[in-house]
Amino acid sequence: MAAALARVLDRAVRLSFPIRIRVFPAARFSQHTVARCLSTTPAKKAVETTTPMPEADGFPGVRTHQDLYEFSLREPDTFWGTLAKSRLQWFRSFDRVSDCDMSEGRIKWFLGGQLNVSVNTLDRHAQKTPDKAALIWERDEPGSEVRVTYRELLAMTCQLANTLKSHGVKKGDRVCIYMPNSPIAVAAMQACARIGAPHSVVFAGFSADALASRIQDANCETVITTDQAVRGGKVIELKKTVDAAVANCPMVKRVLVAQRTGQEVPMKHNLDFPLEEEMSSQSSECAPEIMDSEDPLFMLYTSGSTGKPKGILHTQAGYLLYATMTSKFAFDIREDDIFSCVADIGWITGHSYVVYGPLSNGATTVLFESIPTYPNPGRYWEMVERLKINQFYLAPTAVRLLLKFDESWVKKYDRSTLRKLGCVGEPLNVEAGDWYNNVVGEGRCDLVDTWWQTETGGIMITPRPSQPGAEILHGPMRPFFGIEPVLFNDEGKELPGTEVSGALCVRKPWPGIARTIFGDHERYLDTYFRPYPGTYFSGDGAHRDHKGYYHITGRMDDVINISGHRIGTAEIEDAMDEHRDVAETAVIGTPHDVKGEVPYAFVILKEGVRRDEEDIAKELKDLVRKSIAAYAVPDTILITPGLPKTRSGKIMRRILRKISTDKEEELGDVSTLAEPSVVDAIVQSHKAYKQRTTS
Repeated sequence: MAAALARVLDRAVRLSFPIRIRVFPAARFSQHTVARCLSTTPAKKAVETTTPMPEADGFPGVRTHQDLYEFSLREPDTFWGTLAKSRLQWFRSFDRVSDCDMSEGRIKWFLGGQLNVSVNTLDRHAQKTPDKAALIWERDEPGSEVRVTYRELLAMTCQLANTLKSHGVKKGDRVCIYMPNSPIAVAAMQACARIGAPHSVVFAGFSADALASRIQDANCETVITTDQAVRGGKVIELKKTVDAAVANCPMVKRVLVAQRTGQEVPMKHNLDFPLEEEMSSQSSECAPEIMDSEDPLFMLYTSGSTGKPKGILHTQAGYLLYATMTSKFAFDIREDDIFSCVADIGWITGHSYVVYGPLSNGATTVLFESIPTYPNPGRYWEMVERLKINQFYLAPTAVRLLLKFDESWVKKYDRSTLRKLGCVGEPLNVEAGDWYNNVVGEGRCDLVDTWWQTETGGIMITPRPSQPGAEILHGPMRPFFGIEPVLFNDEGKELPGTEVSGALCVRKPWPGIARTIFGDHERYLDTYFRPYPGTYFSGDGAHRDHKGYYHITGRMDDVINISGHRIGTAEIEDAMDEHRDVAETAVIGTPHDVKGEVPYAFVILKEGVRRDEEDIAKELKDLVRKSIAAYAVPDTILITPGLPKTRSGKIMRRILRKISTDKEEELGDVSTLAEPSVVDAIVQSHKAYKQRTTS
């Protein structure tokens, strides 16, 4: 019998067949039994995609990545329903996968299901790998990082959740969080999720007025903040900003103040409470609130064309599943990876790819408190070497900032642990992309240039996932699972085929999409679903090339109409960014009596450039003429020391338009910018340029 068993095992191994053996009591073994209990039925080959998806092996007819993508469009309920059951932990499974109608803006996923987001991101990993680092807090000073395990983060979250409950915060109450990147800030977000209180995280750099407007719109009774923040070697007075904001927010009943520096700050009786002291008397266990799939998880304010911030509202299960899947498959997160997204938690990138996505996957996520140039331009890459980071996700503005400096700031550090380089924000120009890929990544990392929005909840178009070994070209390229992009022309007609450009919309709903604008559902419908009925309108333009890949051309309101020729500002910027002396450009359209509009370019030069500015401007015009066409040549090229950017790196083109049309009195509040003083410098440069050219 042993010889017969050996022959069968040998044959199975040679043929790569799976072996299923049922174990019986020894007395019942016989040669007949062995033969009957061995199976040599071939297993289905795993689906070919860059990150394994075991669930896909059960999808009929799916063999390749393209098969899997097409299946996700053809059978969205099966696709997302299967993943929701396998990737999330439920108190009660859902009865229906989706109830969506894009024409009405009705989006509902996993109806009847009940879960808790903090359980999915903390408890299940604290049970399995309690001593694994959940967070690495990369503090402002290099080399002073702090590791927080899943066990510790869960205990901190529960104590903070119990503190909120002791102050009367309950399910459905909105909580404003105004804190720098830190473990206590992550715990605050998780504590809100644990008790079912939607959080509204406001970037800890916004002015008191900006903070107050968000507190008022969300009607928050509770604010969580810190005494101070430390960023780039500078101390920022957060509590003082909160005090000024709360003075105009009579609905606020309590301010919980955590310690970052430990410096004494004003504390008002019966309003301000020291957070750590309050937490110390609370239990490290807190029963999670049972949440319906479509209960609100958080709101996040984003700028709108009207100037009034929009409170984008995301719900529980759909958002969490989409953040989980995009984190895993766009970046190929593996069990022992160190994942670093250097965004602030005050932005959607921080929500999805610092907090919820990586933690749901049980990864170790880095919390970056500092800036890319502190104490020197090698900060990021020194951190990569010291922490042995595997994925690095940043904004194009940081890449363009760092490429101004000598490559030695990168090359002096060991970056061999890096596998994926990610980018998010404005379109990544070719020069910056090449520098990021070849200098930072040494040409061996996947460059994952992603496109998505606050409203989408997670990555929508990205080079990965894909068929293994598939090419990566410049730009986001491929739609993620379940995402079907569609382009429309100005008349609202769909543009099929390749080599077409138009308004970028999405035809089918996906779990991560925002459900509404808080308190203004009509604005939600008007903004996203009514411009191109039956689809989600992103507000961005895109080009679909001859291979079917997608390239983002910029905001639709950043399209200039020059004598009937429409061109995206990003295309002109890309051409000018190729100049050897240029670090970054921003192009806007400005009125022209004859042409309707003409491009106006604001240009930042690389560090150390001492050439004549008029010569550089002439070369830039020649470059645009050669790269695009004569009609695209900027009418004005202004060399400037900086650009008006938000703390997340977004260029405020509205401000540039006001300056270009001599409407400085309409600039409004610029205190929320990363460098407010740069606005005055641009105004003075603009006035000096006009004086030179008109005299």
